[in-house]
Amino acid sequence: MSNYNAVLSRNPVSGLALGPCSQTVAFSHYNHLSAQLPIDPATGKLVDGDAAAQASQCLTNIAAILDGIGQSLDNVIRVTIFLTDGSDADAIDAVYRGFFTDYLPTRTVVGVAALPLGASVQIEALVSYGLGTIPNAPQANDLVKVAHNTATAPLSDSSTQTVAFSHYNNITAQLPINPATGELVAGGVQDQARQCLRNVKSILEAIDVPFDDIVKVNIFLTDLADTGAVDEVYSTFFPDSGIARTVGYVPARTVVPASWLPRGASVQVEAVVSHGDGTPPQAVEDRHGLVIRPNNTDAAPRSALSTQTVAFSHYNNLSAQLPMDVAGSLVEGGAEAQAAQCLTYLEAVVESIGHSLADVVKVNLYLTDLADLEAVNRAYAEFFPGGVPARRVVGVSELPGGASVMIDGVLSNAEGTPPVR
Repeated sequence: MSNYNAVLSRNPVSGLALGPCSQTVAFSHYNHLSAQLPIDPATGKLVDGDAAAQASQCLTNIAAILDGIGQSLDNVIRVTIFLTDGSDADAIDAVYRGFFTDYLPTRTVVGVAALPLGASVQIEALVSYGLGTIPNAPQANDLVKVAHNTATAPLSDSSTQTVAFSHYNNITAQLPINPATGELVAGGVQDQARQCLRNVKSILEAIDVPFDDIVKVNIFLTDLADTGAVDEVYSTFFPDSGIARTVGYVPARTVVPASWLPRGASVQVEAVVSHGDGTPPQAVEDRHGLVIRPNNTDAAPRSALSTQTVAFSHYNNLSAQLPMDVAGSLVEGGAEAQAAQCLTYLEAVVESIGHSLADVVKVNLYLTDLADLEAVNRAYAEFFPGGVPARRVVGVSELPGGASVMIDGVLSNAEGTPPVR
């Protein structure tokens, strides 16, 4: 295994108390940072001030973590901003542009019901890592980011539509904006969902990447009652190609309740996409040389609209798990029992492809009541006793089936997908 990448967790900045997680977890050519709260590391408490001050502290913390591992904000691929009040978005954006003055990562902005410690803002980052994580064998560190915009999808002065690094593309979350008018499309939630997915497709077509190269989709909805209507539209986009239809391929997926979305939208769609060609100076490969490897197991609930885990290159992308039994009924017990059930399913999915929870690099927790976090952490500690994965915790207004907890994650894949050796 000495020639394989290894999970590399680090905590370079003291005073950032974020719970049982690592500040940054690198694997292969990416770093996954835990979502940063506006904590002053000198005091361990939230900074004083408004949402702009909190956003500045979040980004300062991210910059400090990156500096502590020899990286910088120029290495950021994707930023996700969670806020509890949509009216703060413009002030936060002004602060954000002060940190990203030239290169702009891809970005998602979403309003949520609550954030840990009562914060108004929480920000996380996905970061490139050119050195790779093969123990004692650093790579050349000369891989480049490839950023791209197209006029056939909505343009923004705060984000790039797609940024590729190594064998992945990350797409800015797409709103239901008509790129020809710059306005929200007319109609209901189905029209909005259709426009979001069209925008994603336009971005991929502009970089000559097939729609079925998407490995993970995150859908943000302001009303979970719209899920069925959105699913009707979603199923007309996936599978997209004849090959995908033949094998019934659909990406991994998570549906996240949002309390607010930019421009007053009802839906927003974020995509993570495989990039078989890699980025320079990697040799250009046949796009289908590296294969997408989806997998489902009967040990966890199945869905016709998502695959439980989708591997590509050195990562597996995991669909969200809810605490439902196979019949769709909520398991008995409170948040701790529900978290345990979600993690049991996650473990079953991971083990079905020959991995273990020790290979998980990032966990996303969605809770309907952040007062349950202590109970959830008790269950979490049973599955992740070392607290290694990076982590995101957000409060949401509701979850399907009356659940209190929903969990998804990202898994390292040391063996890679064929023909990686």
